[in-house]
Amino acid sequence: MKTEKELLLEHLDAIHTTPLGAERIRKNLNVEEKDIVAFCKQKIKKKNACVYRNGKNWYCEIDHMRFTINASSYTIITAHKCK
Repeated sequence: MKTEKELLLEHLDAIHTTPLGAERIRKNLNVEEKDIVAFCKQKIKKKNACVYRNGKNWYCEIDHMRFTINASSYTIITAHKCK
């Protein structure tokens, strides 16, 4: 049986965001990454990333950040710093 992380990683190529989503993620994480989707994917792929699904969303927690990804469209909805 596959882990939740493996299930999400199977669709890594489908992960994307909208222009507004990209700006929201940059602002919330206080980063100036030009390719914010690539930045998020690198975090998701990290060995110690905690990935889980709750309802209609995937969540990935890594490096004091939490990414929220829609489970059906694979759109990165938002990201936040975690305390």
